[in-house]
Amino acid sequence: MDVESEWNGIKAEILACSRCPLSKFRTRAVPGEGNIRSSVMLLGEAPGKSEDEEGRPFVGAAGRLLNRLIEEVGMRREDFFITNVVKCRPPNNREPRPDEILACSYFTDRVISLMNPKAIVALGNYAGYYLFELRGGARWLGVTRMRGRTYRLPVLGSTRLLIPTYHPAAALYNPQLYETMLEDFRLLKKVVEALESGTGLLRFVRPGGRAG
Repeated sequence: MDVESEWNGIKAEILACSRCPLSKFRTRAVPGEGNIRSSVMLLGEAPGKSEDEEGRPFVGAAGRLLNRLIEEVGMRREDFFITNVVKCRPPNNREPRPDEILACSYFTDRVISLMNPKAIVALGNYAGYYLFELRGGARWLGVTRMRGRTYRLPVLGSTRLLIPTYHPAAALYNPQLYETMLEDFRLLKKVVEALESGTGLLRFVRPGGRAG
């Protein structure tokens, strides 16, 4: 399969999508960007004002903070694929509704299946809800309780390592969360190193099959 051609087809569908009412309010849909062949996906919640204007994910203030986190642990944004569970901006930057997440999961599912990432970072509660509750068959208890460790769950036919953390916007409103998020991105760096070394996900599984 030509992954890039398949992604271009999905992207074109997202740009023309009218599956939910959010399409009526958008300037541009935001399909996602980055290395579609990466072993790691960063999954956020929904586009904001800057993303809606540019048609790219995480390009506003939260995006700049995300870039800083990635760079501070010695990684590069372009090495990952980045998208959101909702591809159009909710009015007035309100939180995405479950029905909107479900409608857009038609595309999110297809992107994950195409990319087949070994690890997915859930940036915020709505990304966590999608990955754990809707697709992972596990209870989502909120990012505050779930962050700081990895979870090995079946998502869309493959076992993947899930890494929950706060949405970068949360650290804009509460700067004390930055150090907490930095810990989670250091954990991501260890996951990336394990994947690159060939040890894969097994390094993060404790005896009994639980992720660390």
